[in-house]
Amino acid sequence: MYQIDVMSRTPVYEQIIQQTEEFILKGILSSGDRMPSVRTLSVELSVNPNTIQRAISELDRMNLIKSVPGKGSFISDNALDILRSAKAGELEDIKAQLLSLKTAGITKEDVMRCVNEVYKYDGINDNVTGKSVFGDDAPGNKV
Repeated sequence: MYQIDVMSRTPVYEQIIQQTEEFILKGILSSGDRMPSVRTLSVELSVNPNTIQRAISELDRMNLIKSVPGKGSFISDNALDILRSAKAGELEDIKAQLLSLKTAGITKEDVMRCVNEVYKYDGINDNVTGKSVFGDDAPGNKV
């Protein structure tokens, strides 16, 4: 499930965190699912257990998992909501990029072609809740 790129400049513990976030967003890991143990991940990925523990501790700090002494770590009930809220905040970054593209003469049609390409069906439900991050009365919201 997890794959570590040893040639990446991203630290291994951050790769584990990023992949866990992706698994939660894609529905591969759901609320209540048990995370692999530190020992299991350490052996499977050939990574020092302290590195795995660092990733687990950070995921716990982010409230994406809950650690239960003697039982393991489990995906928290609100992990998906936490990640969606964080991703919604990235829309402001996209807006700034769009303004930059517009200034550079990139047309709306070119941008929309790119957006449509990204949102082609890839097996991931694009909007599970059907609610816009802008609120229910936002233009184009499918509620």
